[in-house]
Amino acid sequence: MPPERGRPASPRNDQPGEPRFPGPDVPGMGGASLGLLFGTVFLDLVGFGIVIPLLPLYAERFGAGAVTITMLVAVYSLMQFIFAPWWGQLSDRIGRRPVLLIGLFGSAGSYLLFGIAGSLTTLFVGRILAGVAGANIGVAQAYVADVTRPADRARGMGIIGAAFGLGFIFGPAIGGVLARYGPAVPFFAAGGLALVNGLLALRWLPESHGIDRRVAESQPGFAARWQALARLARVPGVWQLFAAFSLLTLAFAGLEATMSLWADRRWDFSASEVAYLFAYLGVLVTVVQGGLIGPLARRLGERGVALLGLGSFTAGLLALAIAPTLGTLAAALALIALGQGAAGPALSALISRAAPAAERGRVLGVSQSLSALGRVIGPVWGGVALSRIGLGAPYLSGALLVAVGLVVLLAGSALAGDQG
Repeated sequence: MPPERGRPASPRNDQPGEPRFPGPDVPGMGGASLGLLFGTVFLDLVGFGIVIPLLPLYAERFGAGAVTITMLVAVYSLMQFIFAPWWGQLSDRIGRRPVLLIGLFGSAGSYLLFGIAGSLTTLFVGRILAGVAGANIGVAQAYVADVTRPADRARGMGIIGAAFGLGFIFGPAIGGVLARYGPAVPFFAAGGLALVNGLLALRWLPESHGIDRRVAESQPGFAARWQALARLARVPGVWQLFAAFSLLTLAFAGLEATMSLWADRRWDFSASEVAYLFAYLGVLVTVVQGGLIGPLARRLGERGVALLGLGSFTAGLLALAIAPTLGTLAAALALIALGQGAAGPALSALISRAAPAAERGRVLGVSQSLSALGRVIGPVWGGVALSRIGLGAPYLSGALLVAVGLVVLLAGSALAGDQG
């Protein structure tokens, strides 16, 4: 595919008051800033990982029942669904860096609010703030797209995905240790980490989206979301990308929400053994996204990697539902890790390449908004399937959903921005 139209061959931010920044079309450039973004996302996800395993237990101290705890978890993704496109569009206007900084400092405030909470209402306020602040992952993906060449974009998305995986590996372990010193200590630690992360990014993270490439219009909210979708509908293959990405996210969210209960009822795993199961999955996803995405993309192309990932995820869910031994359980989780680790970054890369450079943040924000909607629906659907239908129902139905995404993606024969 030729370079994106309207973009200079070697864009640089030479505007007054902005750091000189290498553009994505300059061979070998952008790596340092990608490394800084990796560190930023990693530290952010460590803080997130510290909080998530302890949130239900902490909420119980304020009298929250199971349904209320579910709502406390879901409101985070609901805020991401609402705000992700808005943050993405704002980053197209004012740059990626300030939006990322707002998110980091907002996350710090939300964690600290949790630590000092004296009521369930305060917990909900803190969770809502965390969801609003954490809705800028599409901006981080747009940053990656800004600093990588099209041929390297899947690898760049995979590096950010690896930062997610590592954060989820280290965060819960740190939170478990800190919880021994008091129920609020992990939340204060997460807030302090986010604050330090924001200060480091304020000092070291450069801008990636030059003034010459920014858009002037501002129309936040649902109107901008549907306008962006309507424009993209005219580009062949884009709707298929959004559908495949959303179905993948929904199925994975259902898996995450039910695997603890499933492992307990199916295998009689203890809490520690369930934690090891999640850690095993997290390590495998990190290996795939951190080390395998680049070689796979060079060999298969981004579309090929996405198809491979969706197929592997489907097979893994089917195997998980019927796994008769611990060996087959481990193999099923390996297939799931390969699928999630490969398909997610590849689909994000394809979506970023289908978007006009000036609106990349908005489009990736729309993508993350749809993903957040999947994370709202997925846990509810998974819980209902497990309790009303059977232990394997979340995974069998999830396999069906991802298979539909695979077929839909195959039907998009003219995917924009695809070379493979």
